[in-house]
Amino acid sequence: MAIKVKNPIVEMDGDEMARIIWHMIKDKLLSPFLDIAVRYFDLGIKHRDETEDKVTIDAAEAIKETGVGVKCATITPNAARVKEYNLKQQWKSPNGTIRSLLDGTVFRKPIILQNIPPAVRAWRKPIVIGRHAYGDIYKCSEMVIDAPGRAEIVFSPSDGGEKKVLKIHDFKSSGVVMGMHNSEASIRSFAKACINYALGEKIDLWFGTKDTISKIYHGFFRDIFAEEVGKAGEKLDEAGIKYRCLLIDDAVAQVLKSEGGMLWACMNYDGDVMSDMVATGFGSLGLMSSVLVSPDGKYEFEAAHGTIVRHYYEHLKGNPTSTNSIASIFAWTGAIAKRGEMDNTPDVVNFARTLEKAVIETAESGILTKDLMLIAEPKVSRYAHTEEFIDAVAERLKEMI
Repeated sequence: MAIKVKNPIVEMDGDEMARIIWHMIKDKLLSPFLDIAVRYFDLGIKHRDETEDKVTIDAAEAIKETGVGVKCATITPNAARVKEYNLKQQWKSPNGTIRSLLDGTVFRKPIILQNIPPAVRAWRKPIVIGRHAYGDIYKCSEMVIDAPGRAEIVFSPSDGGEKKVLKIHDFKSSGVVMGMHNSEASIRSFAKACINYALGEKIDLWFGTKDTISKIYHGFFRDIFAEEVGKAGEKLDEAGIKYRCLLIDDAVAQVLKSEGGMLWACMNYDGDVMSDMVATGFGSLGLMSSVLVSPDGKYEFEAAHGTIVRHYYEHLKGNPTSTNSIASIFAWTGAIAKRGEMDNTPDVVNFARTLEKAVIETAESGILTKDLMLIAEPKVSRYAHTEEFIDAVAERLKEMI
């Protein structure tokens, strides 16, 4: 008999090979065992284009209502993708849109397998990336300059006070300009979320910035973090948690020499880049869980990787693929477990943790997709195809349940 999930989860479908494995996961690992209602939103690029990207906003609003969402990887189109899919425009990143609307923090944590040694020899413990999920380059305004002239930042107070004008650059010829912003409220939410996560996991907290160059913008982040850490000082001391504020380049150097075991809080762009670096260092982007947490306790789970374009084109040709589905499975288990916690249904939480255990035991038994087979120790003689790995997890899950 299927386990009943009391309240719905917001499901956001995606693109290309990620979408293919998404539906395999639902058909083989979820539907046979769970009675789950979803609020479905198709965030595939064609449907986003058809709805003028309104579907992305609707999905974010649904997460606010239900509390939990799970998202498949999606395309953020560049000029080539606009042409390929015959799109109206280069739509913004749906992840960025959802992050802005929920104003949350993204926490990305490696999924550790005993037979996948980290690329960085010193690493022994997971390195969690806490990524600020609002503003900066992901909510910027930008312009191509096609004639000589002056670019300025202008602030016009709402109360009609005197405008503030700051020169950016005097252009002698063509160029490009960009304006970014952030808010004190969002930065404080980010700092508090990172402190709470560190306390919950009992791990040290690092914050990386470039305040020596950006003395005002980055310095604003630094000062707010220092204030919030100061407020939580007693709790951090009691838990034995140390806080370090480092220059981002120093943080990169230090993390590569460390054994891991910390939460590394990063500004939006840095978190985007460093989460991929940490994921690859621990084996694969397919081994990275990701959750967006809003200040008011809403959660959106996703895989850290993209849509796996090359595998998708092989799939369209009818050729077998070996696509790692682990992070996508963990996106679902994270959402299901959180739904169970919020609904106070332990059997739902237990199912999610059992599925995670089935995935890890399957992989550690030597059934691995090609990306992991190539770095496994001990060596594996052959790799599993996409559906073969999911089928193996399903068989193990049946035995465990």
